Amino acid sequence: MKILFGADIVPTETSEPLFIEQKTKELFGDVAELIKNADRTIVNLECALTKSNNAIKKFGPNLKADEKCADALKKLGVTDVALSNNHTFDFGIEGLKDTTDALERVGLPYMGIGENDQASRKPYFIEQEGKRIGIVNVCEHEFSYALPDRIGANPFDPFLTMQDIREVRKESDYVVVIYHGGKEHVRYPSPRLRNLCREMVLCGADVVLTQHSHCIGCYEEYEGGHILYGQGNFHFTKANMADTWYTGLLVELDITDKLAINFIPLVFGDTTIDVAKGEKAEEIMTAFKARNEELKNGQWQKGWHEFCERMRGTYDGVLRGLCEADTTETKQQLFAHFLDCEAHTDVWRELNPTYNMTNEK
Repeated sequence: MKILFGADIVPTETSEPLFIEQKTKELFGDVAELIKNADRTIVNLECALTKSNNAIKKFGPNLKADEKCADALKKLGVTDVALSNNHTFDFGIEGLKDTTDALERVGLPYMGIGENDQASRKPYFIEQEGKRIGIVNVCEHEFSYALPDRIGANPFDPFLTMQDIREVRKESDYVVVIYHGGKEHVRYPSPRLRNLCREMVLCGADVVLTQHSHCIGCYEEYEGGHILYGQGNFHFTKANMADTWYTGLLVELDITDKLAINFIPLVFGDTTIDVAKGEKAEEIMTAFKARNEELKNGQWQKGWHEFCERMRGTYDGVLRGLCEADTTETKQQLFAHFLDCEAHTDVWRELNPTYNMTNEK
């Protein structure tokens, strides 16, 4: 049995017309053939499928595409859709319900959302060739997460999520966690993210895939589990982004008597993605393997710290904005968001070590 996992997929201004026309070969190149030959293909749909213009208040873009894009996913061969991410609620309740209606119309089951925070925790199972795979789809606290009295995405909780993994373990042959979080545009996990992914393995996850970073990160095997810190994009074609934006990994789980994991490098053009080949594939995978070694020798901590230092001006600016005599609601909300989101607090902590971290050793 082969199961493919694609990361973030968003029909953009340039690619959306091809999605609407269901031009799957033009959009996905040789990836389309890989999906055709897989038993299941699961992707993270990181936008609303809606015509609504009622964008929610948030920082960052509000992402949406036409409901007809669901037809392209179905034609491509996608079998399951993950919705626990920071853009699924970009157009509020109306947009999220339009999204689920579009997926249901084409017969695509989805995971990672619920009518409230407790309902969103409902586990997801797939059955294939006599094996049962349980999936926990969860996201960090960025705008889309469900509340006790509102629909939304399944929010990560350091206690409840671990409990969910343990419960799913009891009912599954294999467990996969799709974790939408971590800091964007950094190839290394924060210390918190690495610890929690390892704990997920100890709680019963066979595979942990972190998405949201929009770049390929690094990978390790830990206590028999597989952890990928940063899968990169799947189909999210945009111009004028950092070079790291234009590559990703398609993850293949090969399950027979045991589970094996493979990484397929992807490259992106203006409207299409494709399997990387030749020198480009070698370049992507060589750099990936080098970062994997950095997880073993401790150099990843240097990479994480250097990234945070590059972000210091942004984070200091958010704090200054809060403390200004004439601060605005927007500046106050930006500070609140940086406190709410786990990935942002990871950077705060790295940039502002306490006395206990710097006292004599």
